[in-house]
Formats: sequence, C-alpha cells, structure tokens
Amino acid sequence: MANNGSINNMLIPNVSKLPKHKSIGKNLKGEKVDNSEFQSLLQEHVAPASKQNEKPISLSVHAAKRLKERNMEMDNEEFFKLRSAFNKLQEKGGQDSLVITDKAAYIVDVANQKVVTAIDKENIAENVFTKIDSTVLV
Repeated sequence: MANNGSINNMLIPNVSKLPKHKSIGKNLKGEKVDNSEFQSLLQEHVAPASKQNEKPISLSVHAAKRLKERNMEMDNEEFFKLRSAFNKLQEKGGQDSLVITDKAAYIVDVANQKVVTAIDKENIAENVFTKIDSTVLV
C-alpha cells in the first residue's frame, strides 16, 4: 500500500505542472511564429460570414404577438428564408420591406434585423401593405 501512495504522489505533481494555456503566437519551443498567413486566411474566410451575421434576427413584441395569435410557427426553414431575405435586402438597400414566404408574409426592419409583424398566408390578400420600400419572395 505504501507503494500505491508514493505512485499517486508522483503522478499528481506531474498533472498539476501541465501548462494551462499555450500561447498561440509561439511554437512548442517558445519561439515566436509568424502567423500573418493564418491571420489573412482567417480574415478572408471568417470575417465576411461574421459581418453578415453581426445582428441576429429578432421579433418585435407586435410580431411575437401576431405569430402567437395566428398559431404561426417560426421553424428552421422559415428562419433561414428570413435570413436569406435580410441578406438580399441589405445588398439592395432595402429598409422597410415585405418578405413573402410560402407560409407567411413579414414586414421587416432591415437595418435593425427585426421582424415587425407577421401575416399568415390565408390573410395576406386581406391586408394592405404600406410604408414599405421593397418586397422579396423567398
């Protein structure tokens, strides 16, 4: 048993001496590494994606109320259609826009990435859409 205790005592110091974090800009020998190529690749591939998704899509209180009243569900497919619509509208300079999907119509505030209101497909024909500058079908 004395040997088991000494083995455990020998292992614990080795575990506790492991470094917690490695410096990214250094190799295993502690020498500085030029990571400018990695940084440029990272910026090239990640930065455009992060700029597109700077602001998440949000629902106004009114839109959330309308979705609930009309028993409308925002599933993944619908969310990605809205995301696509927001991207298209941003590219074209849309501000207050109408987005029409196969399930519903949404009035959106493009700059704030916000769904202002939602209308189910059955009631689209009964509505008049005012103060919009653009429309997109997705």
